[in-house]
Amino acid sequence: MVSKTKEITTLIKNAKKEARAEVKKTPQEEAPYTGPVKWPVNCIVGPGLEGAIACESKIGYVNGSKGELIYRGYDIFDLCAHSSFEEVSYLLLHGELPTGKQHERFSSQLLHCRRVPQTIRTLMGFPVEKMNAMAALRLGTNLMRQESTYVDQEAYRPDRFPSISADEDSIPMETRPRGEKHAIYEFKEKKGGSKPKEVDKKYGPPVGFTPTYRLISGVATIAGAVERIRRGALPLEPDPDLSHAGNLVYMITGRRPTPIEERIMDVTLILHADHGMNASTFATMVVASTLSDMYLAVGSGIAALNGPLHGGANAEVLKMLREIDDPKKAKGWFEQTCEKKKKIMGFGHRVYKAYDPRARVLGPLAEYLVENRGSDEIKRLYATAKELEKLAIARLGETKGIFPNVDFYSGIVYSCLGIPVEMFTALFAVSRVAGWTSRVMEYLENNRIFRPRAVYAGSFGKKYVPVAKREE
Repeated sequence: MVSKTKEITTLIKNAKKEARAEVKKTPQEEAPYTGPVKWPVNCIVGPGLEGAIACESKIGYVNGSKGELIYRGYDIFDLCAHSSFEEVSYLLLHGELPTGKQHERFSSQLLHCRRVPQTIRTLMGFPVEKMNAMAALRLGTNLMRQESTYVDQEAYRPDRFPSISADEDSIPMETRPRGEKHAIYEFKEKKGGSKPKEVDKKYGPPVGFTPTYRLISGVATIAGAVERIRRGALPLEPDPDLSHAGNLVYMITGRRPTPIEERIMDVTLILHADHGMNASTFATMVVASTLSDMYLAVGSGIAALNGPLHGGANAEVLKMLREIDDPKKAKGWFEQTCEKKKKIMGFGHRVYKAYDPRARVLGPLAEYLVENRGSDEIKRLYATAKELEKLAIARLGETKGIFPNVDFYSGIVYSCLGIPVEMFTALFAVSRVAGWTSRVMEYLENNRIFRPRAVYAGSFGKKYVPVAKREE
């Protein structure tokens, strides 16, 4: 696919050159939060665990001051220019890019896992048309657990672990952490209950690489089905001749994408696959650390991503651009917004203090799509976005480190591909499954249940008063 879309590759390579020209220092000169961890760690922690060090990871790294995003040592620009989502998923999961045979076998496994007919049939029995896309996607993921694993079968019984009593894990955490190599209380086994002989062979384990492959493929199929059902159409079977990205466009829109559209969707999936210890990744890992299963852990990630402080900003960007409506009105709108100290959607990032590398890639892709197949409305919105970007960078870029983030152009890209606004956050989840499951698999190798503590700020010594004597 990459060889047929060289113009897209060229756009990405040019974006990389532009990014490197603006940041002249080498990555080795400034690389905070890298290297092996020697536990226990001293760090400054803010509310919401901000700044806390929870684990080590070799999967992804964000250098916000330089605008760099690294997957397993590879620059995101290079992966977008030359790789595919299938290849990147393998890289995140297994640590290295696949050989030819490994890539062929992995792609074949994803192809096999793309069909989840029982899940789709069951999902159609729910009022999906009345649900938001993320709620339906989370429901579908839970239903896929029933189709794919034996853990909900009547014959299944978990193994008898030397498990702890409810919340007993909190006892050692009321003292200062000492950085033990293993948890004071932990399960000695990490594989879950054994598969009963009476269960059909088609059912697989709830943890491990098998459910990981099924989730990467199956969640994409569910997303396509959710959109079709929401607008009164029947879900489509995956097309074995299309890539993961191509199938995603096909199952959502009902039309086979062009090679260019397939390639651009592929790039967007790569860009969203992983991004450090964000809220949805952390939620997924917390659930998995209890030795729950992969399906419920991913469902937690979807639930976290549903929150407006995490997902959905690209839809808000389009809403904002429609509100401005015209590039000629951008300056007045911008000045008024700055005066009222309101947030400009799609600008700024908690991590990046340089131009988000994902936005570097999505900007040229949006321009390409708008010029070649954009409607008059999309062309006007894109022109408005470019004018707003120019104004914001001039005012906020160098002084405050506020630049476009991944959400600023992704909505325009998705719109040009025919994706409804309601599905934008669902596409984020479809991509991020690869990162979520990769980090879970890595963490479970040396699992320790997450157990932060709170500082008690309440009262002591209160006397109990019977209800009849309490004043209203």
